[in-house]
Amino acid sequence: MQIRSQWQNIIKQEQAKPYYEKLTQAIALQRESGEVIYPNENDVFNAFKTVDLSEIKVVILGQDPYHGCNNDGQPQAHGLAFSVPEGTKTPPSLANIYKELATDIEGFIKPSHGNLISWADQGVLLLNTVLTVKKANAHSHAKLGWEEFTGNIIEQINEKNKGCVFLLWGSHAHKKGKNIDRYKHLVLAGPHPSPLSAYRGFFECKHFSQANTWLTQKKLTPIDWTLS
Repeated sequence: MQIRSQWQNIIKQEQAKPYYEKLTQAIALQRESGEVIYPNENDVFNAFKTVDLSEIKVVILGQDPYHGCNNDGQPQAHGLAFSVPEGTKTPPSLANIYKELATDIEGFIKPSHGNLISWADQGVLLLNTVLTVKKANAHSHAKLGWEEFTGNIIEQINEKNKGCVFLLWGSHAHKKGKNIDRYKHLVLAGPHPSPLSAYRGFFECKHFSQANTWLTQKKLTPIDWTLS
C-alpha cells in the first residue's frame, strides 16, 4: 500500500524540513545501536495509506504506539492508533474502547480481534501524536519531532477537510485541538482510554454516537463502529 495521493506532497514537504531530518537521524542512530523501534519501519505511515485527507470523517488521536510485542516478537503496533494486527491480544486501552462502544453503540459486540482497519476504510484517521517508540519504553520518542509533524498534519486537516469529527483522547491529543475550527469541525475531548485514566471520564463519554449524530446532520454516512 502507498501513501494516499493527497498526503504525498504534504508529507514530502514535512520530510524536507530541518526538524524532520533531525527526527529521522535520531531514530536511525537508535536502530543502528541495536534499539528495537515500533512499529516496523514500513508501517509507520499506515494511517496515511488508508484514508486520504478529503475522505476523513473522524480523526481519533491518541498518544504513541503500543510498545509491546507478541510472543513471536512481532510488534503490537502497526501504524494505526489503538489498533493491533489480528492474532494479537487486545491491549487494555483498546479493551476499554470496546467497553465504551458496548454501552454507546446499539448492537456493538466485543470482537475477537483488535484490528481497526475497517474503521479506517470508512474514513477514520487513526493517528497518534508520536508515530514511533522504543520497545518496552513508552513515550521514549516524545519530543524527537513527531509532535511537530502531527501538529502540521492536524493543521492541514483543519484547513483542507470540509468538516470532520476530532476525538482527542488524553492530554497529548488535547494540545493538538487548540486551533481547530469549531465552526467547521466537531471536537470531542476526553481522557485517554488507558486503565490509568478511563474512569475519569472516558467511560460514558459517548463520543462514538455523538460523532455519528454529527455526521448524519451533515448528510454524511455515519461510521459502522461494529467489528466482525
